[in-house]
Parts: sequence; C-alpha cells; structure tokens
Amino acid sequence: MSSSFLTASPLPLLFRRRSSGEIRNLASVSSSILPAFGTVVDDGHLQTKGFVVAPYDRRYRWWQTFLVVLVVYSAWASPFELAFKKVATGSLMPVDLVVDAFFAVDIALTFFVAYLDKSTYLLVLDHKKIASRYITKYYFAMDVASTVPFQALHRLFTGHTREGLVFGILNLLRLWRLRRVSELFKRLEKDTRFSYFWVRYFKLICVTLFAVHSAGCFYYWMATHHKASADTWIGTEVNNFEHRSIWLGYTYAIYWATVTLTTVGYGDLHAVNFGEKIFSIFYMLFNIGLFAYLVGNMTNLVVHSAFRTLFMRDSINEIFRYASKNRLPEGLKEQMLAHMQLKFKTAELQQEEVLQDLPKAIRSSIAHHLFRKTIDKTYLFKGISEELTVQLVSEMKAEYFPPKVDIILQNEIPTDFYILVTGALDMLVYKNGTEQFLSTLGSADMVGELGVFFNIPQPFTVRTKRLSQVIRISHQHFKQMIQPQNEDSKIIITNFTQHLKDLKQEVLQEIPFLPELLEELNTEQLGMESNEDARNHEPVDNHGDPIVEGTNKTSAPAPITMRVIIHGHHPNEGDSKGKLIHLPDSIDNLLRLAEKKLEKRGSTIVMADGSVVEELNALRDNDHLFIF
Repeated sequence: MSSSFLTASPLPLLFRRRSSGEIRNLASVSSSILPAFGTVVDDGHLQTKGFVVAPYDRRYRWWQTFLVVLVVYSAWASPFELAFKKVATGSLMPVDLVVDAFFAVDIALTFFVAYLDKSTYLLVLDHKKIASRYITKYYFAMDVASTVPFQALHRLFTGHTREGLVFGILNLLRLWRLRRVSELFKRLEKDTRFSYFWVRYFKLICVTLFAVHSAGCFYYWMATHHKASADTWIGTEVNNFEHRSIWLGYTYAIYWATVTLTTVGYGDLHAVNFGEKIFSIFYMLFNIGLFAYLVGNMTNLVVHSAFRTLFMRDSINEIFRYASKNRLPEGLKEQMLAHMQLKFKTAELQQEEVLQDLPKAIRSSIAHHLFRKTIDKTYLFKGISEELTVQLVSEMKAEYFPPKVDIILQNEIPTDFYILVTGALDMLVYKNGTEQFLSTLGSADMVGELGVFFNIPQPFTVRTKRLSQVIRISHQHFKQMIQPQNEDSKIIITNFTQHLKDLKQEVLQEIPFLPELLEELNTEQLGMESNEDARNHEPVDNHGDPIVEGTNKTSAPAPITMRVIIHGHHPNEGDSKGKLIHLPDSIDNLLRLAEKKLEKRGSTIVMADGSVVEELNALRDNDHLFIF
C-alpha cells in the first residue's frame, strides 16, 4: 500500500458521512474536522484499501451514541449489583451479557477506525498502525477488562453460580466506560442546536445522581457485610433487612445518601458502627468538594460561562435578529450562519493573532510552505519567475467557506480573485430570472480573474459546493507586483489568453464583448513586445548607455484608459449589446470613433437615464453611452 493511502486528509472522509457526498445542513460544519491549510485533497485520497471507518462518519457517531445509552445502564448496574448481589446472578445477568456483547463488538470495530495524527493532522488509514496504537495504549486493556463477563465464565466452567466479593469488584471495572459519557457532553456543549446552559446543567445533575447512587449502594454493601446486621445504620430501623425487598433497601440507601449530600441530616439514619462512621467522614469530605464543584460550575454558567462559546452564540443570535428585522431570505440567513460558525471553527487553524507578531520573513516562509504547490499548479502562473512567485505567495490570504455559500456574485465590482486549494466550486449564471449551472471547479482552479483582467463586472456567480479552502489576492496588489515584471507579464497574458480559448463554449457565451476584450489583450501584448524590441535596438553611446532624446517614452507604463459601451440609438429605442471602446480624450474624438464603430453619424451623447453628457471626466468605467 502506497504512503498516500496510509494517511489522508480528513476532508474526503468527512464528506462521505452522507450518501449524497454533500453536507445538507450548513450548521454541521461546526462539528467537522477541517483540513490543515495547504492540504490538497485529490481523488486519490478517496480510495482506501480494506475496511476503514472514518471517526466522524455519521453511522459511527450513531453507534457511539447508542453505546452511551448502554454506559448509563452500566453506571447504574455496577454499584447496584455490588450492593445487591442477588440481582447480579439473577434478573440482571442476561442484560449484562447483552451489554457486554455490544462493547465486545466495539472493541473489534476499534481496530478498523482511522485516527487523527496529532502531529500532521492527517487521518491514519493503515490497519497495522491503527491496531498497534490501540493495543499499546492502556485503553485496550481497560476495554477488555471491563467487557469480560467474569461471573458468567465462572458459571460456564464450574457449573455453579458463586456470589462473591471478587465478582462484585470486577463488575465495577465497567465504570471505565463512563469516559464515553464525558466525550458526549463535550460534543453537546459545542453543538449550537442545544442550549449550552442546559447541557452543562444536565451534566451536573448526572454527576450528582451518580455520586448519590454510588454512595448509597456502597453504604448498603457495608451493612450487608457487617457481622451483626442489627448493629448497622439500616439494621436499627429495619429488622432482618437482608431478607426484605431489594427496592426497600435501595430506597433507604438513596435516602441516606441524599440527606447527607445536602447536609440536611434528619438523624433518623446515621452511622452506628466504626466502619460506617469512617465511610461517612470521607463521604462528607467528598461532598464538600462536590458541592464546591457544583456551585463553581453554576456560577460560571450564570456569570461567566465559556467566553468564546458564548461570544460565538451571541454573534449567531445577532445574525438571527438582523435577518429577521430586515426580512432576509432563508437561504441568505443560512449562509451568514454557516460563515460565522466556520469563522470560529477555523480560528485555531488561522491563528492570525500569532502570525501578526511574527517577522514578515517568517510569515512569508509559512505562506510559501503552505501554498507554493497550489500556486505552481494554477494555470495563470505557470512559467513565471521565482521572484514573482515568492511575492504572490506572500500576499495570499487564506479563507474557509462553508457549503452553499457565494464567493463571487454576478455583476459585482471585481476586487479580488481566488485560487481553490481544496473543495469544489460551482460556476453559475443568472439568465431571465433563473439560475443556470455552467461548470464545476476543482483544486488549483482560479475564479474572479476575468473581472480583474478585463476590468468588468464579474460575469459569473461562484458558489461553494462543499466545505472549501481558498486563497485570495486583491487586484491592486496583483497589478503592483506584475507592473515592473515585463517578462512575467507577457507570460501571464499568454497563459490567460490560452485559458480563454480553452473555455467551454457555454462559458464563453456569457462573457460580454469577448472579441473586443481579446483584441485589446493581444494589442497590449504586441505593444509590450514592440517596446521591448525598441529598447533592445536603442542606440547607445560609447559607454554603453542609451542615448535619450527628449522624453523617455518607455520609462513608465502608459496609464490605463477608461472603457465605455456605445450604442447607436436613443435609450428608449431598441436594445442592442453595443460596442466596447476605450474612451477618447475629447467629445469630438468620441463622435468620430462612434461613427467608425457604429457606421452612423451622431451628434448627441446621453446616458441610459437620458442625461446629456457634456464632460467626459464625469463618466465611469463601463458606462453605457447612447449616440444619435
């Protein structure tokens, strides 16, 4: 088995929790494993050899929840069978065997459950490593010891039933299973579908009930093992209590444990012999600690609670209130909710407050380590210099986006473009009031660059298909970096032009004025090449320096001119797509260019709202001008 199959990013296994392969509930990302930044997930990671269970698979989670129900039974039955040994070999014995069988199945299943390597944050899928890790830890020995039915095996091999102290103490090993309950409460406390206050409150109640139950059962066990039953705490009240109803003795035991825990102490039941007095002393000292634990936790819940968790919940409640007040649609409200939950979930991975305190060189090295491979695979940057690559990687900002969230909206002003590290994106377009699917994008694909390069509104809507990790860079930083890099600029334009030619036909049809835009790109590229040739053939003096006559025309790049769309009719007449042109420096030149492009002479220039254009400085990029 290759090393790529032995470890894998947890992301693909996470998405296989549902048969559809998609996360339908946007809030479910709050309980998901997230891949480390820079981890690229390809289809090869989805194929695993042999039977391997993802620890966050939905079916495995349901199995663990079912086992918690059995743990609750074990927590009640183990002390109860110690105190009332008759039930251990009677009515409860078949139930114990069934429960032990389920936990035996779980032990076998654990040998096939992948685990998360804490050093690499990758799921280990190798069966040998999984088994070695489980067997070498004390968990395995305790799981086996708490599952073996010692009393049933003794009865099977000897042929008779024995009610001894040893079996009662061995049954207490089942309390080891209580760790599952603790893990369940940790998950519930982080699940926003449940009230944090009531989850914690229910946990405190469970702790109190278990303490009362265990103390009462052990206290009753001490009475049954005293040499004189009348000289015990219950023997003074109930004659011949050992032969009375089991539930009568259990009621007395719970009553004593409750009044002692609450420090009421009515005095009707009290320690009589020396052993009971010693146990009562330790029980009351334990109650002091338990009471302090309960009061401290309740105070923390009411006053402080978990600051980060409450802050997250307050932020989510603010979203609900804002969405309700402004009557936002349900889909948009779910996107806001999922983004906020994901923001808190990824805070540990981003660690922005830590990175801000580091020197720029270290931050650049971290970004280079995380995203360099993704940048190299991106079509736009293939073949560029090492210098520009390092600059690009250093300026990249990483983000997570939950499923079904819009990254780019159609017709919005271009400010950034994005590179997908892992996940999947859908490219959509709105036509005639309906949403149409165009294509799906994968790892190392780029979105948003069309609007940035052509300086036009974004032609598509880009939406996450599943939990996605992207890196982005602003168009301002990008232009500043490539402006002095002539060779790299030509490579990037060539890559971009070739990419446009390779696009699907249905995608090309949705890009407005594509022929004019491509013609401009080719013109700019030819201009760059001619300028380069002119510099290469410049006359030089005896010292090898170029001879400068007048103004150096190649010392700075030409300013980027404004582009507008012209139409040859009145705004209220017809509906043409128009022609995309560079705005000339005067109205006369604009009229002459319009006559050339539209093949008709005009004298009046108006905007779409009918206002007359008198100064070109008042125009903006992509304005529609009607000349007639």
